[in-house]
Amino acid sequence: MTQAVQQRRFRILKLVQQHGYATSEDLARELNVTVQTVRRDVNTMAAQGLLARHHGGASSLSPSENISYSDRQILNLREKEAIGRNAAQAIPNGASLFINIGTTTEAFAQSLRTHKALRVITNNIHVATLLAPAPECSLIITGGHVRLRDGGIVGPTAAAMIEQYRADFGVIGISGIDEDGTLLDFDADEINAAQAILRNARTVFLLADHTKFRRRPMARVGHITQVNAFYTDQPPPAGIRALLKEHGVKLHIAQP
Repeated sequence: MTQAVQQRRFRILKLVQQHGYATSEDLARELNVTVQTVRRDVNTMAAQGLLARHHGGASSLSPSENISYSDRQILNLREKEAIGRNAAQAIPNGASLFINIGTTTEAFAQSLRTHKALRVITNNIHVATLLAPAPECSLIITGGHVRLRDGGIVGPTAAAMIEQYRADFGVIGISGIDEDGTLLDFDADEINAAQAILRNARTVFLLADHTKFRRRPMARVGHITQVNAFYTDQPPPAGIRALLKEHGVKLHIAQP
């Protein structure tokens, strides 16, 4: 194996570990090589036990921990902003909302800043800060333990406060979506709040970019059929599309 091939495969491994999952097209574009070259490298690396090969891409073998908040802020930023704008267009002035933890929900909150008279309940300090300038906006921040690394508020108090309210919309982000539609997260502390939103919102929006389709966190939040609309940036896998159609979940694909 030449030094160039070795360096390319090292970069593939680092990119896959950083993102959790990467498509062959994304890797080829990042490395300035053909998709065929990436596929050959991925096949070899999968055989060596370095990563997991999937149809259309590769994932880390053990994505048991989420990547850092600072990395998530810039990862697929344009896609998250497009998803946030698309979902925000469906929110009328004067609506009440739950908004949970995540960089995609923060992009959504950014797009709500010109809305008027919103009533927002959130366990995300960054969401509250982003919406503070919105005209006549009413903000309720849940109690609980503040995670300084990402501004999330977690624990039983956060979920209990959400249970005290009913809102027009619940807007949630997620860390991974399994092939059968199971919604997954890395942090068990976040799950109770997200599940409380699913129970207490009249309409639920799920916001997730395409990289979440192949990530495999261990903690189960719920199922994609529990939401009313799914906002993403690329067409989901065929199995997910079939589930959405069968259960009447509206699919919205944003264009970055």
